[in-house]
Amino acid sequence: MPKTKTVSSAATRKTTKAKARPTQEDIATRAYHIYLERGCTPGDPMQDWLQAEKELLGSPKKSRRQSKVVFIAA
Repeated sequence: MPKTKTVSSAATRKTTKAKARPTQEDIATRAYHIYLERGCTPGDPMQDWLQAEKELLGSPKKSRRQSKVVFIAA
């Protein structure tokens, strides 16, 4: 019978912890969606970034509204 490899709980915690922290790309994407939700009007990119970071680092119990990008052909 073949042996199966088991993952230690420490390795599982590291993986879970690493996934919990958003990447810069995640934050940039959310900041862009904030800009789109604002109707692409001028604003402060730093404030968009900080808001995105706050949302993504916030408690996982909070439900995050998913942004939807809609392209309209002219």
